[in-house]
Amino acid sequence: MRPAPRVAPRKAVILLSGGLDSTLAARMLQEQGIGLHAIHFTSPFCTCSGNGGCRSQAHVVAGRMGIPIRTVSKGEEYLEIVKSPRHGRGSAMNPCIDCRIFTLRKARSFMDEIGASFLVTGEVVGQRPMSQRDDALRSIERHSGCSGLVLRPLSARHLPPTLPEREGWVDRDRFLAITGRSRKEQIRLAASFGIGDYPCPAGGCLLTERGFSAKVRDLIENEPDFRMHDVHLLKAGRHFRARGIRAIVAKSEEENRRLEALCRGKEAVYVSDSHPGPSVAMFGGCDADRLDLLSRILTRYSKAGVPGPYVVREVSPHGVRILTVPENRDFREVERGLLS
Repeated sequence: MRPAPRVAPRKAVILLSGGLDSTLAARMLQEQGIGLHAIHFTSPFCTCSGNGGCRSQAHVVAGRMGIPIRTVSKGEEYLEIVKSPRHGRGSAMNPCIDCRIFTLRKARSFMDEIGASFLVTGEVVGQRPMSQRDDALRSIERHSGCSGLVLRPLSARHLPPTLPEREGWVDRDRFLAITGRSRKEQIRLAASFGIGDYPCPAGGCLLTERGFSAKVRDLIENEPDFRMHDVHLLKAGRHFRARGIRAIVAKSEEENRRLEALCRGKEAVYVSDSHPGPSVAMFGGCDADRLDLLSRILTRYSKAGVPGPYVVREVSPHGVRILTVPENRDFREVERGLLS
């Protein structure tokens, strides 16, 4: 008696960033009749902003393609990876390999939860220098427990066959062998699918930017127990470190309001009342050192030509104080302490 034919699994989880590559990967799998469920990761370090950024775009793409989607936030658990990545960093503070291991582990758990059989990503070999080299892809799969389960349709024919290819659940010959940073093949493929309004590229990461990384490095060295609230503060204003004090100086009226809102009920923020000037948040240090440093910051960054003394409101979790701060034109300590 001949054995009964195997029933091919028809479900996979795609890591959907909202960018063109993952959108194309999803379309290629749908063309082969694979039922997809999407998982999308949001990051406090993403450079996307406004109207939901990458999250919004991922949901738009999933909605157009009829793919159910789950959004997962990289929260406090992810901060521990940023503080101490096992596999090192890139040229700045970016823990790209550990980050990818983290997302694949979460995607694998989702795959098991819904009874899917493999994972799909829009990764292209050689597109990103740290995490998308051939050897890095293999290492990431091994450490995430996903060896052989991650199908990358855009580069599949450049890579060893994965489980779904070996088992015949998908047709490997219909995939591509794209490598490198050029996007010509992706643009050609998008045109063949009738995709004209390209989704935004997958969001960039602030941890790859040297200016932002200087602030992250300072936090790790001086306040290693920092939390997500501190990460949000990193994205506001100029940052200084002097006398053991971390100071954040807003750069515009809009940023004044943002910094005040972020600090409300949590940290001390000094709001200029007597003149056009920046709001300043301060962390650590004694009261005398704070006020001395504040005098130098206000003199340096208030509107040009406005002389001191300056009247400010100190708004803290302990209440509100009205302070008079003298002018101080010795800016050397402030300028030496500038992080970004």
